[in-house]
Amino acid sequence: MDPFEVRMRFSTQLHGLTASQTSVQKAANFALKNRELDEDLHSCIIEQLERNSMNNRANILYFIDHLSDLSLREKHLKYIHLIQRDILRIIDAAVPDDGSGAANIKVVRRVLTSLQGKKVLQPQTVSELEQVLQSRDVTGTTGAGVPGDATMEGVESTSGAGGAAGAGTRTWEGGPRLEKGLIMQRIEEDRERHKRSRESIWMVSGEDAAEAEQIWNEGAPLGEDDELVGQEDCEERMAMLS
Repeated sequence: MDPFEVRMRFSTQLHGLTASQTSVQKAANFALKNRELDEDLHSCIIEQLERNSMNNRANILYFIDHLSDLSLREKHLKYIHLIQRDILRIIDAAVPDDGSGAANIKVVRRVLTSLQGKKVLQPQTVSELEQVLQSRDVTGTTGAGVPGDATMEGVESTSGAGGAAGAGTRTWEGGPRLEKGLIMQRIEEDRERHKRSRESIWMVSGEDAAEAEQIWNEGAPLGEDDELVGQEDCEERMAMLS
């Protein structure tokens, strides 16, 4: 592919990002596969952040976090340097100062914490960016009252003496209207991310699994006494519950 085609394909991938891990991984792998165009592809990331819906911007933030992981693993640090250079612009795009990006504040905080943990960002930088986020948090909290992390604490927009105006939309305290469809999409994507997060907690690494298997194999087989103790313990628990 020529550079123009690579750029167009990457922009399409970013525009279509979802909460799916497959979607994020595919775009990150594409960026590393075409690392010789890293400057151009980074500019695509910024463009898509500044042009697309707030839901899509949240997905791109998670993509940036995954791209950082992959870049560190592949020892291609140019993407890391570009993210460091443009982190304020990235935050400005994800959480504009007009209040329209309040739903993304929790997402930004999570990604910043993750980038700090990878040493992509320094603690002082994250602290300074947190001050920016606090000034843009129209709810005065860490994101309550906006559609983030599967919450819907907004109120239906109304006008006049009696009826709902702007059906199919919701307005959030201090922020502009958001279409109901975008709110529902965001909730579903947050649920998908939470589900994946819970699954990752229960994943056992190969090394841990091997250690557990070794302990199991080295353990003595159960005897009659063990079975009797287990049965008595079970009976005691049942008695407590009854």
